[in-house]
This record gives sequence, structure tokens and C-alpha cells, in this order.
Amino acid sequence: MSSKTRAVLTAGVLAVALGLGVTAQASAGAPRTVAGNPADNITRIADFYGAYIDAESDPDGSGDLPTALRAYYIDPTYLKKLTAWEDREHADGVLRAQNTPLKWKVKDNGTARYTEAVVTLTWSRNTTTKLVVDMTRSTHKIIHIGTTGLGGK
Repeated sequence: MSSKTRAVLTAGVLAVALGLGVTAQASAGAPRTVAGNPADNITRIADFYGAYIDAESDPDGSGDLPTALRAYYIDPTYLKKLTAWEDREHADGVLRAQNTPLKWKVKDNGTARYTEAVVTLTWSRNTTTKLVVDMTRSTHKIIHIGTTGLGGK
């Protein structure tokens, strides 16, 4: 091996060791792609739950972000009902729990007049809960969160 090749190879190894090279992915496997569309209600529900759970699980304290997210994504009339539910049940109405889940998944559940999504919250390896979240098609605001949707599904 020539001294020039050895120098380049050494510099490359050093750069990677110091974090100066190409950033390695944190997870094994192929790179993932996540896409969204602000006009799509399923994307909006997923965005809300992702941001809300991130804010609630922030080790530095979530501050006012969960409240701001609620104000932005949840219909004001339903927000009053949600707050009443929380006062009565002593739990977070968005998550329907006192803790913060580790993961979430959102799946379209259909309907014609509004969007209904099933949100699966993962609490531990073998523990999940499902919530049904309904969102208007016109205002893109959440109008219901529960174990069944407005349509009874």
C-alpha cells in the first residue's frame, strides 16, 4: 500500500471515528422515508400525536407546547369537553392515560363526513391501547377522541 493511500485511509478512519465523516444511521437497516401532506387528515392526526407525545415526554419539561398543540389541532368546543373529561378522570384526555406512550401508529378508519383514524399507542413491549380520533374535513380540527368513534366504530 502506498503512503498516499495509507494517509487517505487513515484520514477517513479518523474522520469517521471523530464523527466528521458521513453520518451513520442510528438504526439498522435501510433508510426510512416519512412523508406528509398538511391537507391530509391522517397526516395531521399523526403529526399531532407525534408532536404531542414528543412534547409530553421531553425530559427538560414540555412547557406550554402541549397546550399550544391542543389549541392548534383540537376544535375549541371539543377542547372544553376534553378538559372536563380530564378533570373527571384525572388523566390526559389526548392519550387517555396518565403516562406517555413509547410509540404511536395512525391508521385511516374511513367515514364520509369526517375523517376517522385509529391511533395505536404502545406503552411497553406487549401493551397497546387503541383510540379513535375524528377530525373534520373542512377545518382539519379534532372533534372527538375515544375508544369508539363518532360513528360508533
